[in-house]
Amino acid sequence: METNADSWPKLLIAAGVVLILAGLIGWALQGRLNWLGRLPGDIRIVRDNFRFYFPLTTMLLLSLLLNLLLWAFRRFWS
Repeated sequence: METNADSWPKLLIAAGVVLILAGLIGWALQGRLNWLGRLPGDIRIVRDNFRFYFPLTTMLLLSLLLNLLLWAFRRFWS
């Protein structure tokens, strides 16, 4: 049985692997994801000396996708 002191290095390694995979996927799909962040519902205000950007719809879509992936992982692999 693992204690909390034994599990945090594994958690850091897993987080690093996930970040590296996300970076590689983002790098591989550079030109193909131009629409991401420009969906209807994303808030963008551009003025002379001011820019405000809040990707509301994009964040909701990514949150839904990640929740579905985590649900599937917990359902089928645990």
